[in-house]
Parts: sequence; C-alpha cells; structure tokens
Amino acid sequence: MPAFDRSAQGVYLITVTPFTDTGALDLASTDRMVDFCLERGVTGLTILGIMGEATKLTAEEAKVFTRQVVARVGGRVPVVVGVSSPGFAAMAELTKSVMDLGASGVMVAPPSTVRTDDQIAGYFDMVNETLGSVPWCLQDHPVATGVQMSPAVILRILKQSPNCVMLKHEDWPGLAKLTAIRAAGVQRVSILTGNGGGLFLPEELTRGADGAMTGFAWPEMMVDVVAAHARGDVERAHDLFDAYLPLARYEQQAGIGLAVRKHLLHQRGAIASPFVRKPGPKLSPLDLQDIERLVRRQDQRLRAIG
Repeated sequence: MPAFDRSAQGVYLITVTPFTDTGALDLASTDRMVDFCLERGVTGLTILGIMGEATKLTAEEAKVFTRQVVARVGGRVPVVVGVSSPGFAAMAELTKSVMDLGASGVMVAPPSTVRTDDQIAGYFDMVNETLGSVPWCLQDHPVATGVQMSPAVILRILKQSPNCVMLKHEDWPGLAKLTAIRAAGVQRVSILTGNGGGLFLPEELTRGADGAMTGFAWPEMMVDVVAAHARGDVERAHDLFDAYLPLARYEQQAGIGLAVRKHLLHQRGAIASPFVRKPGPKLSPLDLQDIERLVRRQDQRLRAIG
C-alpha cells in the first residue's frame, strides 16, 4: 500500500457511507463507491468523517465498513479513518481495530471542550500517547468543532507529534493561516485542504497545499485541478474549478449538503441508494430542480473548455 506519510499529496476523498433504502449498511454499494473513486484517480480515501455519518454508526458498523473499504481498495491507495473522540479509551479501541484491519492511519480533531492553546496542545499530547506509532492526520475544522487553532498552536502540536504526518486544513477563511504554516521553519508535513468540496482549492494549492482531503460528487474535479496545478498550468486549474464551482457550492449548503451529495452519487451510479440516516435532511422537489439545472450547466461548461 502507498505510504501515508509527510510526502502525501493528491486527493484523499472523504467518502460517504452507503446505506440501503431501509438504512442498513450497504456493503455492495461500498464496493461500487470505492471502485468509482479509484477509477477517477483519487490517491487516497478517508472514511468515517463528518460527511460519512460516522456519529450515526455503531462501533461494530464502523469496523464492518472499514473492513469492506480496506478489502476493496486492496492496497492500491492509503485509507485513513476518522477516530476523533473526546475520550481516549474509545479512540484507542477504534484505532487498534482499524489498523488491525489494514488502515494506513487515522485522523483526529480536537473536542469542543478544549479552548486555550495550552488545553489544545495538552489534548494532543494525550493523543500522541494514545496512538503510539500510528501515523495520524490533524484535522483543523473550527466550523464543526468550535475549536480555533492558531498557526502557533498548530506548529506547536506538529513539533511535539513525530507521528502527525498531515494537517487537514479546514479553517475558513484560512489562506493566511496556510501561508503562515508553510512559511514556518519546522519539519514539513503534508497539508491537504478540506474546505467544503474544495471551494478554495486553486488558491490553497498556490499557497502551498499538497492537495485536497474533502468530498464532492465529482471527485475528478479535484483530481484534475490538483494535476493541472502540479504541472504548472494554473490557468487550466482555475478554468476546471470554475466549471464545477456552482454545483460544489450548492453541495455545501448547511443542512442539505449531504443529501445533495448522496443524490448525485446515486445518479452517477456510485451508490444504490441516496438514503441519509436520521437525523438527516431530505431534498424537496425544488431542490431536485436546482440540482438538475446545475448539472446540465456544468456539462455545458466542461464541453466548452474541452
């Protein structure tokens, strides 16, 4: 399996968790979803994240889903698993389980209970003790966690965490923060950006990001944008991004975003059902009309730019 380390780059797609129409785990669709992602060139998969409905799964379901994804990937790309938890016993148990199943590493975000720089740094000292030698990704997502991590505290965490190989940068706005972290004279880590569907991806790549770790029903958008930017064709990267932006923006609406993504993945044949577990959003007939129009216009833009 490709290494999950400080040199990681490309697109680590945040996956959805497929369910049947009755809400059960859909393992056949899980295989189909993995194939769909790999066929579109992603360089890694990240599962059990916020958009993966991780908090709606039982502990056993999380293990079953991880086992299925890892088996289907078959060592072709790294698989990173979200294990965030305010309690370290649960984090340790899930981490051991997923690593035993063949995961490449784990992702951890701070709990909402830490506020000061010292509290945040102290929490991640305990994360290091809990994870041991497991490579891990630091998730900076204040919109979801309520925890504001300054560049200084992120650099402090990275300095004291030899096995933290990646920063998932999701602060918004966060371009100045990304610049400050890249400019700091510390050992380089991989930085993948997670701002919803890659809404600032071209700018973040210019500021020093190595790629994206987020979700979108068209993962090939992020793959192609990152590839164009890497070969120096920045204008092409922006042209591609602009073609997809209206639909990516629509997918990022608070409340219905996950339902939009699952609906589109269902339409594209990646999953058999768009079911979202409760509590979860449902799309209205007007939402579906919006989506149909945006997909049609996106197709027109892509044909126009070639």
